[in-house]
Amino acid sequence: MIVQVSTRPDAMSGGQTAMTVTIQTLEEGIMIELGQQAWMGVAASLGVSALAALKNPFSLLGRLDDIAQDIENLSLRERVWQVISQAARAAGASAELSENLRRTTCEYCHVANPVGEPSCLACGAPLGKAQPIPCRNCGYVVKAGETTCPNCKRPL
Repeated sequence: MIVQVSTRPDAMSGGQTAMTVTIQTLEEGIMIELGQQAWMGVAASLGVSALAALKNPFSLLGRLDDIAQDIENLSLRERVWQVISQAARAAGASAELSENLRRTTCEYCHVANPVGEPSCLACGAPLGKAQPIPCRNCGYVVKAGETTCPNCKRPL
């Protein structure tokens, strides 16, 4: 399900903004993604306020409601996520990833590996912050300190 959340187009103050919320059913629960918030309408409204203030600083008094609405509209993403979180807690849901979704991506070959694996199941590269070293002959990833390639048996 895709839901579009936006400010009212006929609002008396503030610029317009919108955001897409995607809700997807998975085997082990649901996944919710919040899209990027469209902010150009809010930026344009704030720009009008700034230009009016340059011409006449007292004009800000007449635009206080626009400025307040613009600031509130900028927090749309946080407010939507807060409502989703409250609804999920009320339904007894958890925000934890299931065991099947917990994965560490290998920085060398980009294959997903179970969390806690010391090395990549696909290429053998060490998982974590260590940068893998490939064999110059065959490209097989070797561990630090090895003197010969375990794949082609050539010296490193």
